[in-house]
Amino acid sequence: MTGAYERELREVLSGSEKGVHAVSRSCSPEEKERMKLVQNRPFLVVRAAGSGMEGSGDLVALRGDCCFPIEVKTTKAEKLYFSGRTMDQLQAMIREGERSNLMPLYAHRRKGIRGDSWRLFRVKTKGLTDRLRTLAPLIPALPLNRNGTPFIDWEQGMPLNKFIALLCSQDEGQHAPLGHLKQRAKQQEVSKKGGRTQSPQTSEDILAELQRRRTSIVKQSLRNMEQ
Repeated sequence: MTGAYERELREVLSGSEKGVHAVSRSCSPEEKERMKLVQNRPFLVVRAAGSGMEGSGDLVALRGDCCFPIEVKTTKAEKLYFSGRTMDQLQAMIREGERSNLMPLYAHRRKGIRGDSWRLFRVKTKGLTDRLRTLAPLIPALPLNRNGTPFIDWEQGMPLNKFIALLCSQDEGQHAPLGHLKQRAKQQEVSKKGGRTQSPQTSEDILAELQRRRTSIVKQSLRNMEQ
């Protein structure tokens, strides 16, 4: 049965119109619109299960700017605890993620839930760079129980429609958190003078400043010649 849900997630992330429609049938209009964004920026999704490679997850989603090993879990229960084989899977995901500088994900599909029934979690790994390092704070990590052991709590995960909006929006779109992050990063880099934050100069501002300085130099030279 888990294989059916793997196919469901694979169809969505691959940008299949049929798959997106099927998974969002009972979603709100806003959730449906977010789901559709993946059709413009799809992933190549391959099934890794059965390959014999520990830590590869059930699916691997690849695109030019990012790549995610994804372990798929399906339950009726809200929470899922790791032990035995599932704990070994988690440890392998961490080990391979850090070895390859990747961000492994868990995708939890709850049965019997209307609307968006998928939730995504990030497996904490070290060594992330570039795009993945930017994304990491935006995707919730697996929560910890009282003993500090990771587990899955469906309520604390990121809905699939929001994950797609995060990964598949254009910078100028209304669902473009990465674009907003870039803008905030630029704002943080502006210089501060006299306790006031100043915006970065445009090319027009720079040209005007150069012209002002040139005029000042010419005037000073003329005064020197008159003395």
